[in-house]
Amino acid sequence: MSGPEKAVVFDVGRVLFRWELRALFEKLIDDPQELDWFLANVVTEEWHFQHDRGRPLAEMVPERIAQFSEYEPHIRAYAERFNETVPGPVEGSHDLVRRLHERGVPLYCLTNFGDEFWATFRPTQPIFDLFEDVIVSGTEQIAKPDPRIYAIVEQRSGRRGNALFFTDDNPDNVFAARARGWDAHLFTDAAALESQLLGAGLL
Repeated sequence: MSGPEKAVVFDVGRVLFRWELRALFEKLIDDPQELDWFLANVVTEEWHFQHDRGRPLAEMVPERIAQFSEYEPHIRAYAERFNETVPGPVEGSHDLVRRLHERGVPLYCLTNFGDEFWATFRPTQPIFDLFEDVIVSGTEQIAKPDPRIYAIVEQRSGRRGNALFFTDDNPDNVFAARARGWDAHLFTDAAALESQLLGAGLL
């Protein structure tokens, strides 16, 4: 079990890395109105969230193609080119990770991320080498804000309550962490997070 020192738990999407379905599909759909319609009705964030919760792509993709057969190549691109929906890091966040790591602060991630997509994304990003553990919703088949995935973090980090500093861009996920006593903060940008970490004595 880890020691009692405070650990920092990062969300991944829109905290460490930008995530935009549009970044992939604007390469495939030229018409802006059609692109907006496609992202609102075909490959939507809500539909994608099924994979975050553990549903396999082998079920999701054929089912969606049956509904929107004219977009079969685009739906297959979602499964095959997912890394292109992650255009790069969130400005300033990786610098904070490195500074915390240099100070010896234990680092964890708690992310809603599909298991199959994580398997292809994780090897491309050495920043995760600085983390002691990454808890992935698709692997656990439980997604934030379900309290059970926070309990997994507590178990695997050996910490509870105020010994965990958490940052996430989704208010529901932050509220769920606060309900367990975590020192949880809504992520808006790296500058605000830096101030929060300074206030907690972590930087």
